[in-house]
Formats: sequence, C-alpha cells, structure tokens
Amino acid sequence: MIFFYILLSVYILAVNFYAFWLVKTQREAFEAGDERALHGDSKLFLAALFGGATAIYCAMFAYRFRLSNLLLMVAMPVLAVLNCYTFFLGYRGITLFL
Repeated sequence: MIFFYILLSVYILAVNFYAFWLVKTQREAFEAGDERALHGDSKLFLAALFGGATAIYCAMFAYRFRLSNLLLMVAMPVLAVLNCYTFFLGYRGITLFL
C-alpha cells in the first residue's frame, strides 16, 4: 500500500518539476531572443493536462512570464483545480482499493 502512495507522489512531483522547468526554459529562451519560445503552448498544455498545471501557474507568477496570455491565465487555474481533485481521488482510491 505504501508503494502506491510513493508511486503517485513521485509522479506528481516529477510532472510538476518538469512543468516548472519548462516555463523557466521558455523564459530564458525568450530573453535570449528566440521568438519560437512563445509558440510552445502545446507543451505547456500537455504538461498541465498530465498534472503540472499548478507548477505552471506558479512559475508564470514567479518568473513574471506570459502573464498577458489570457488563455494561459484562465486555463491553468481551471486545470490546477482539476489536477488537485484528480490527485485527491487517486490517493482516496488507493485507500479504498487496498
């Protein structure tokens, strides 16, 4: 039972770390003059769907990057709430299953 809790926790941490790193690298590429860095929304949305929406939203505020993009500022909090609820259901499901 502990194994499943650890597995789910490591997954959550890994996805959120990757999402935070993705925003950081996009910001650094944009500051270096690479205009293609602003066209990586599909990677951000995919990372958000897999569970990294909270980290993306926090990273956008921490780095003050892409805050003017209305779609990201509306979609990320909604996906963050869905991710948190899904993780809650995952932990609860492990408890009820075992």
